[in-house]
Amino acid sequence: MNYSMYLLLALATLPDAPTGRAADAGPDTPPLDDILANALHALRQLVADFRRQPVSPPAAHAFEQRLQETLRGVGRTVAQWTYNHLEPADVRALPAHVRFEAGPYTRLGAKTPQSAWTLFGPIRLWRVGYRPSDKSGDPTIFPLALGLGLVQGASPALADRVGRLMAEAGMTQQRALARLRQDYGVAWGVKKLRQLTAAVSAAVAGQRQQAQVEQLLGWLGEASAGTGPHKPVLSAGRDGINLGVRVRGGRLFEVATTGTLSVLDRRGRRLGTVYLAYAPESGQGTMSRALTRLLAAVLSRWEGPLPRLCYVTDAGDNETTYYERVLRRFRHPRTGEALEWVRVVDYYHASERVWAMGELLFGKGQRSAAWVRKMQRWLLKPGGANRVLHSAAALREQYGLRGKKRAAFQRAYRYLRDRMAYLRYAEYRRWGVPLGSGVTEAGCKTVYAQRLKLSGMSWGKAGAQTILDLRVVVLSGVWDAAYARVLAGFEQPRVRGHRAPRQKRAGKAE
Repeated sequence: MNYSMYLLLALATLPDAPTGRAADAGPDTPPLDDILANALHALRQLVADFRRQPVSPPAAHAFEQRLQETLRGVGRTVAQWTYNHLEPADVRALPAHVRFEAGPYTRLGAKTPQSAWTLFGPIRLWRVGYRPSDKSGDPTIFPLALGLGLVQGASPALADRVGRLMAEAGMTQQRALARLRQDYGVAWGVKKLRQLTAAVSAAVAGQRQQAQVEQLLGWLGEASAGTGPHKPVLSAGRDGINLGVRVRGGRLFEVATTGTLSVLDRRGRRLGTVYLAYAPESGQGTMSRALTRLLAAVLSRWEGPLPRLCYVTDAGDNETTYYERVLRRFRHPRTGEALEWVRVVDYYHASERVWAMGELLFGKGQRSAAWVRKMQRWLLKPGGANRVLHSAAALREQYGLRGKKRAAFQRAYRYLRDRMAYLRYAEYRRWGVPLGSGVTEAGCKTVYAQRLKLSGMSWGKAGAQTILDLRVVVLSGVWDAAYARVLAGFEQPRVRGHRAPRQKRAGKAE
């Protein structure tokens, strides 16, 4: 029998309480009807006081503030009364011995209070505890608190708001604490805020992938049902960004990483993007594994025609290594067939190399700009990269670049020459594939710069990851789905009745 069932049975055996009153769960608890009547009286008085004075903006402002405070107080009182009347006042109505998880527990003789926090502010929760019968040192359990889903003493609804709050752009700990005081009457310190944030972050991170998969499948379904000249596209990307990380003696900047998966419809319009983000790590292995798992989960569940698969990034080492070692060898997780990926080196990074060559040839000015713009148009035509390289090579010999200028020119030239196979922008346009990694680079700014790179900020890697796990769930548009899965996954206390061991009679032989 689970806890809620035996609690209902216990309540059913109690004598009927007067209207509006259940058995008292805390000291001097007034009847619910009295609480509601007093609240209604206070609200009527508040309205009457406002109506007796001249109408003005200051008066309206003060009225709404007092009304909000009063309603929050009513909510806090009702929540406290309700939660405190879920268990019978007489603890003897509950089993004396129960079994929870792997061991027996014995009921304590009286209820004890706990501070808890709700959307309406702090409440005092009176609950029955069960201590391990074998005195093993395991903590006392409180089935009511477990059943309510309290997280670090906060209700699931308040924990939800805290998680969203800490993921907001521009948020800091002090701003978050001020908002909690103002909006919910919750006066916490930094330690409590960090504990709850870490707990919520870990919970939603565990549900992130499944929620993102559902989101991507929905977009793929929408794209497939649409009309247009192209196949739907599933586009992957990743990029790095410098993040200030605390180390002994100061801080240093290391490369954190962002990953994206986007769906484009048959007209080449992006329907949406989900994000991944990980704190700095040598080799970025965590990002590679997470992005691969997400891709595999989506493809294994997608039942329609295979979308066009593309990978759009700059030509950085980690980005290239992931393509060479993972995506080129990636097989369909359900059928085992080899998958064809369209590899795209970001058009704007290619253009940067053209600008570098133009300024080395002509210097900064109109001649350089005119040549570069012409080359950018060529890049978008069939065989465009080859034509750009021919033009650049001819001008290099014509202008006789020497020394450092020639070396810099050669670096830009080789960047394009060595990646010609991934600069086929005319084909990509015909296929409806994105030419640039703008969504991923913008993701770096959105995920990191707007939250983790505010003035004076530096991070420990664990703390940074806590916020990143919250932020990518919000930015992917899957917070509601992920948090609903968190709530559904709360382990309800399955407590079974347990007989206490019989005491041996004194003097009786073994």
